[in-house]
Amino acid sequence: MPIADSDGTAIYYERHGSGPAILFVHGSGGHHAAWWQQVASLRDEFTVVTIDLRGFGKSDSSMPEFDGQDFPGDVVAVLDQEDLTDVMFVGQSIGSVAALRAGLLRPERVSSVVLGHSLGGISHPELKELAAADRAEAVKLPVIDRLLTKAFQRERADLTFLFQQMGTFNVAKMQDLRNLDTNGPSLEEIQASGVKVAFLAGEKDAVLSVKTVTRAHELLPGSHLEIVEGAPHSMYWETPRAYNAAVAHLRRTLTAPKEAA
Repeated sequence: MPIADSDGTAIYYERHGSGPAILFVHGSGGHHAAWWQQVASLRDEFTVVTIDLRGFGKSDSSMPEFDGQDFPGDVVAVLDQEDLTDVMFVGQSIGSVAALRAGLLRPERVSSVVLGHSLGGISHPELKELAAADRAEAVKLPVIDRLLTKAFQRERADLTFLFQQMGTFNVAKMQDLRNLDTNGPSLEEIQASGVKVAFLAGEKDAVLSVKTVTRAHELLPGSHLEIVEGAPHSMYWETPRAYNAAVAHLRRTLTAPKEAA
């Protein structure tokens, strides 16, 4: 069972396939197994790494409380142990915040970071205001309606049930991740790192609007923007074919200018 040491904390991870590396970082309700549809689709062309942040899945969950500020170190521990280079991180929702911070900690190893349904905790007053307005609307909905479309819930009750069950394997909760947003990187810090950033958004995301994500893309020179038609916040789960195609396209095309690093 592969385990990385993150400053004394045991972090579980898995490595599948071969080729250019993609490392997935789950959100608040996920863990390594949530990426089952991505691993099966992408492992023939890419090295696919999935991890459990502390408090999630099979990673150490014995601590009395969790600090989101430790999560980027968990990602880096796996990155270093596997000696991965030219890696593309893909984060889901708040996992994107951990992914971006980890990428900035190891810009010599990380070529790009894909911020899935997230602004990555970027510190910028306009973006914080836009994201807060989106959240104010999102909290009016039941949690499941924020993440999956009603049509999917109706037509795929089986996968909706499995989606909800995924979170029951975790000890850490959403509130344990929230402080990841504290002291986030500036646009200037991201540019200076040489790490390429892509925003991956769903047209029907009820948590973070396409308008907000598009504005973040406009404010970050050199960033990429992928919007998937008809996709919700949990695009990786509900529309895996389109999600996997977008991730594969980004992995094939994004390369950071490391001579500037």
